[in-house]
Amino acid sequence: MSGPAQNMPPPQTSGRGIASGEAKPRGGRHDRTAGLDIDAGGCAASYAAEAHYSVQQVAAKWGLSDDAVRELFVREPGVLVIGHGGGRGKRAYRTLRIPDSVLQRVHRRLANP
Repeated sequence: MSGPAQNMPPPQTSGRGIASGEAKPRGGRHDRTAGLDIDAGGCAASYAAEAHYSVQQVAAKWGLSDDAVRELFVREPGVLVIGHGGGRGKRAYRTLRIPDSVLQRVHRRLANP
């Protein structure tokens, strides 16, 4: 094989074996963004511009406790989870912001089992 392609250097990698400019592979058990339209900044473009609700707002709207709302939404794809998990017996401090479309999706799922 000859020509210009033969003399090209290999693509640069970021240390994880991913060539620069390529999207990172998604999927797996803990990937919360699987199946979402991810933009260049790594955000789900459809969620960025819509209204987001706090746990307290959803709890008041649905007549549930804050803990029940957290349990429903903490692992839901599209929910912003801000904070960190506790370590070595420390409490995890997390703030959830729930996009309107996710709120509607969960409501539909719960209403139509």
